[in-house]
Amino acid sequence: MQFDLTDLRLFVRTAEEGALTRAAARQHLSLAAASARIKALEHQAGVALFHREARGVRMTPAGEAFLHHARGVLRQAEQLRSELQEYGGGLRGHLRVFANTTAVMDFLPELLPALLAAHPRVNIDLQEKPNAEIARGVRDGRADLGIVAGEVDLSGLRAVHFSTDRLVLVVARGHPLARRRSAAFADTLEHDYIGMHTGSTLQAYMNHITEQMGRTLKLRIQLTSFDAMCRMIGAGVGIGVVPESAARRNLVAMKLAQIELTDDWKWRERRVLSRASDPLPAYAQALIDLLCARYQHEPRGRDARRRKA
Repeated sequence: MQFDLTDLRLFVRTAEEGALTRAAARQHLSLAAASARIKALEHQAGVALFHREARGVRMTPAGEAFLHHARGVLRQAEQLRSELQEYGGGLRGHLRVFANTTAVMDFLPELLPALLAAHPRVNIDLQEKPNAEIARGVRDGRADLGIVAGEVDLSGLRAVHFSTDRLVLVVARGHPLARRRSAAFADTLEHDYIGMHTGSTLQAYMNHITEQMGRTLKLRIQLTSFDAMCRMIGAGVGIGVVPESAARRNLVAMKLAQIELTDDWKWRERRVLSRASDPLPAYAQALIDLLCARYQHEPRGRDARRRKA
């Protein structure tokens, strides 16, 4: 099926207005022309998209599904138009990156200014996504690069391991657990927890871990950054699991104690993903090189685990 963008806009207007007359006027079409276009859409789709009623129109179930996709096509067309205008104004590249919470919050803000300075005609669209969605987004072309921590489906992808992340437990210095050097995660679940916002990669990971144990986290509050979590933990509101880098950054200022988790799942391999079949533009490869250079002196994989254990 091939759809004209004008027809899709008319369909969306009609669905929003609930009347073909008003939709035609907003699209600067005669009522007869608008009616003919809607009928042609229905002919192509092979199903009725609207119920015609005395006071207007009402979508059929097929029309509801068509509306969802029509809006998506129109959004993509607008994004294409906008990007092409940027290229016409001198833009030479657009890098789309899906990344997990730690990457978005902790280390990409340090690396991206250097990349943008070195490539002044490149724009970057950075979005936080769950691990599985990151891999899917790279695979289906919605993202050029993906940054994940932990295990994901790598079929059809090129994966470069650049670092090993470690999760640690942090508590206020006056908390009963502060006297311990290490603890099993299961032994901490009686305490109130501070978590990341719903939808963050780390929170989804922690929820998965507790669900596997048949337990739940007693979340007092969920926040949008690791630093905000550490402030709440330092204030005695609860305890939390954060990346080691975030813990180190806040230990002194927030008066926190860091406790080693004895669970193996605390280790997460960090990888940058790209499509295996596609060559990378120079600016995308430059970001991979920056990531590898930042962590080049850090022990990798098993070596990191042995050294930090």
